[in-house]
Amino acid sequence: MVSKSAILVVDIQNSLVIDPRTKIPHATRVYEAGTRILEMARQIRDTRVREQNQPSNFIIIFVQHHESPDEGPLVLGTEPWGLVFTPRQDLESMEEFIVGKSVRDAFSNPALERTLRQHGAEELVVFGIQSECCVEATCNGAINAGFTITLLSGAHSTYPTPEAEPEDIEAQVEARLRAKGATVVGWEDAVNAWEKKGQILGPYQ
Repeated sequence: MVSKSAILVVDIQNSLVIDPRTKIPHATRVYEAGTRILEMARQIRDTRVREQNQPSNFIIIFVQHHESPDEGPLVLGTEPWGLVFTPRQDLESMEEFIVGKSVRDAFSNPALERTLRQHGAEELVVFGIQSECCVEATCNGAINAGFTITLLSGAHSTYPTPEAEPEDIEAQVEARLRAKGATVVGWEDAVNAWEKKGQILGPYQ
């Protein structure tokens, strides 16, 4: 099987991005980055499959968190729980998936690793919400499972805390993941590299 990559879109859901009462401060930045990332990825796939008659070399997985009403607004089946970005429905073969979870690490759901292994994905490109919660936990889960990780800087964020602004937390998460062997690259640099190479793979230098 040809080696593939996978894009993991972590918890970009209505409550965190759309609802003005609950969205993160940098929701617009993450939304705009996610829009461009997915546009480029799908453009590359369409070029390979439909114009060059080559197989796609990546999959996209949308991670969707759910919780109980006493935990927060992401209650299964409600509007706040809904995904902002959703799988395309016009593909000849299934290459975009949804994986649900109820804890921070998306690898808590065996379906995630199973899907990645079935499609030969080795490098995971990650972005989403919240940086220090589900994004970092999922990256750690991926590293522990033996995958190579690329975190897209500028395409993940979180809420402020009494101790730190979102940008500070983003940088702290990136530093911790770099120390564990992850690659951290600006999302625009990644998209530009994908466009030049016609594939969703590093390196990004």
